[in-house]
Amino acid sequence: MKLIDLIIDEHISVKEAIKKLDDTARKILIVTSGMKLKGTVTDGDIRRWILKNGDLQSDVAFIMNATPKFVREKDREKAKLILREKMIEALPVINEKDEVIDIIFWNDNFEHKLNHYNKLDNMVVIMAGGKGTRLEPYTKIIPKPLIPIGDQTIIERIINRFTEYGCEKFYLTVNYKKSMIKAYFNELEEKKYEVNYVEEEKPLGTAGSLSLLEGQLKDTFFVSNCDILIDGNYSEMLLHHKENKNKITMITSLKQYAIPYGVVEINDSSEVRQLVEKPEYDLLVNTGMYILEPETLADIPKDTFFHITELINLYIKKGEKIGVYPVSDNAWLDMGQMKEMEHMLERLGVNK
Repeated sequence: MKLIDLIIDEHISVKEAIKKLDDTARKILIVTSGMKLKGTVTDGDIRRWILKNGDLQSDVAFIMNATPKFVREKDREKAKLILREKMIEALPVINEKDEVIDIIFWNDNFEHKLNHYNKLDNMVVIMAGGKGTRLEPYTKIIPKPLIPIGDQTIIERIINRFTEYGCEKFYLTVNYKKSMIKAYFNELEEKKYEVNYVEEEKPLGTAGSLSLLEGQLKDTFFVSNCDILIDGNYSEMLLHHKENKNKITMITSLKQYAIPYGVVEINDSSEVRQLVEKPEYDLLVNTGMYILEPETLADIPKDTFFHITELINLYIKKGEKIGVYPVSDNAWLDMGQMKEMEHMLERLGVNK
């Protein structure tokens, strides 16, 4: 990728910046004027703007960091130290004229992920008990968690994302074809994590099975569906959850939906009030990944089919704090349906 691909003007919209961040997948854009450094825009800046319900049509100047960290060309050997000390993903390099000539990235300098903790030792619960009816006929033969995405099953890819941040203990809620899932993990050699099982005697939904873990999970834990991959900083998600004192944090994705028709709006007298041609809507969508506090387990009805969304709505009615952590559209990979699975294969660079 060329440096120019990451350079933007301060007058482009936040929405355009989001698209460029998605396209470049580098989590930072450099705002310049005649190549002179004016600021930076990161996925974190975008996230904070979304959480404030900011207008996505606003100029990116409203959200950029106007006093970003940088390193002079003559001091670029100090970049690695600055990245580590400031815990930042990227660092612009500028010359004596204050012009941006390069960007130094964390991922190019460190083998481990940017982790706000020494490592995450939080439990991870993966919902692996469903029948995966939307992926039939594959799931008539093998359970959805074991569907291969390239040379790895989808559930291994999920686990590996968490282990990159230090998570080593996983609970899999199992029901449909559970013997195949257990046999698969039992035969894996040299896995560097521990897998335990929560066996449902009957389908209990995405939250009902969690009730079986009451008393076993004593700290904040992650929950993930078994058909998604989130390309995000899990350590930062946990930090956000803790700092905001959320009961549950939903990992959400910013999705853009375009209506391919002219939308007619009418008034109470059935007269046309407005005609909007092919409107676009930006919505926060639930990805199927969550962070929960352990006391939530006591609020899930026992031996009852109960979804995690029902638990969230219950807490909303009670006035409990439910938060969100937005990721970009491209950071959420879903294989819940055939079309989405093909998209996941393409995004991960896997040959079918």
